[in-house]
Amino acid sequence: MERDVKYWYLRNHHLFSQLSSDDVKTLCVISNFRKARKNEDIYFAQDGEKRIYFLKKGTLKILSLDADGNEVTKDVLMQGDIFGEITLDEAGSRAENEFARAASPEVAVCSFTLSNFEQVLQKHPTLAIRYTKQVGWRLKTLENRFSDLVFKDVRTRLVEFLKSYAAQNGNQTGSSLSTQHFLTQQDIAHIIGASRQTVATLMNELTEQNLLQYSRQSFTIPDYKAFV
Repeated sequence: MERDVKYWYLRNHHLFSQLSSDDVKTLCVISNFRKARKNEDIYFAQDGEKRIYFLKKGTLKILSLDADGNEVTKDVLMQGDIFGEITLDEAGSRAENEFARAASPEVAVCSFTLSNFEQVLQKHPTLAIRYTKQVGWRLKTLENRFSDLVFKDVRTRLVEFLKSYAAQNGNQTGSSLSTQHFLTQQDIAHIIGASRQTVATLMNELTEQNLLQYSRQSFTIPDYKAFV
């Protein structure tokens, strides 16, 4: 039964969707599959074995500990995203105190050791190209986020984060976008480089201007194009 679940999770991942059924079955043998419930930690940077992870279902938060031991949300990942040792560098240094925590009620991930995944890429050059593009896109996203901290004000960073999250994770009806979310205002503040108080104030302003409808479980952008 577990192998069947692995098969369909891998079969439906965009990175592996063009592989043959036999190739996907081979991946099932060398991959590790795991489910997690909300607030359960499933990955630690200091784990002895380096692995690459594919998020198949749900939402994850990538966190780290600051100098005072407080948890800081660094990123939010959704279905289809990759994390862990995405550069495939066995000798590279790891981010200290980084870990992944399930944010949604249920999360499912598949993972490979770096050596196994490198063998997969060597066997399937087309898959290697697709993987390189996905990693490049992710690194570009992080680069843009750092650039935004310098060149954009907090309100702009908040609006762009909410639009991006809703576009990736939500449902569109006409000009409206609605989505569930699993983030606190403190999580959002960490991700966009602001204080929680500033995020709360801006959320209230956007709500009063009828640009945003926000609750702890979901939010709606009534007019996506006017949300600036």
